[in-house]
Amino acid sequence: MKNLIVIFFFLTVASGLGYSNQEQPKPPVGIVEKLGQTISMDEEFYDENGNLVSIKSIINKPTIVTFVYYKCAGICNPLLKEMTGIVSKMDLTLGKDYQILSLSFDHNEKPELGKEKKENYLAEIKKPVDPSGWKFFTGDSANIYRLTDAAGFYFQRSGRDWIHAASLIVLSPQGKITRYLYGIQHLPFDVKMAVIEASEGKATPTIAKVLKFCYSYDPDGKRYAFNYTRIGFAVTILFVLIFIGIFLIKPKKKDSGKASKI
Repeated sequence: MKNLIVIFFFLTVASGLGYSNQEQPKPPVGIVEKLGQTISMDEEFYDENGNLVSIKSIINKPTIVTFVYYKCAGICNPLLKEMTGIVSKMDLTLGKDYQILSLSFDHNEKPELGKEKKENYLAEIKKPVDPSGWKFFTGDSANIYRLTDAAGFYFQRSGRDWIHAASLIVLSPQGKITRYLYGIQHLPFDVKMAVIEASEGKATPTIAKVLKFCYSYDPDGKRYAFNYTRIGFAVTILFVLIFIGIFLIKPKKKDSGKASKI
């Protein structure tokens, strides 16, 4: 009987361990990449004018998402300020080629604060832009958590502040996650390439196709790098085709010369 109790105890512990291994809890803070997955599109948020807007109704072009909170004294302000510089320098048109969606994950923040932030950041952009191209959203906690969870963005309350990571999350016009760009500083070229990648499925300008061919994303360096292997292969193929073309054309010229002498 005693042996049976011991066996039962170990089986119970073992089954408990097996269950805990299968259940992988979400991290309290950080980013879990969900590349290729489509975000939840049914949530509704308030824009900076207090209008209730569904995500489904606005994701119709490449979209850069920034999860922030507007009263953040840490990395949120530098991240959004960085976006004003990127918009100023990038040769894509905000509101036409892409859009930005900034969402406060603090459910206590209201549209009035979003409107104030929008006005401040738009004023820092160094070229004319369509104001509708950058949206500042607020919402209730249920909708916020559903969207951030779908994007793999996790945060945690710490007193009056929040602990969270900094990232640009890029979506396709269909809401598919295509790229994560980490940190608060980004090269405009890297953001442009991420937007071009996200635009797949729609008509892409020739110059954009050339850039996509020449550059590829480096997951280790977290940036786009010139793809020497791909370009080298293309150049090799080009030289082979030129050589074959010359080889095929030369005999024809000699034959035509003999025919003219006869």
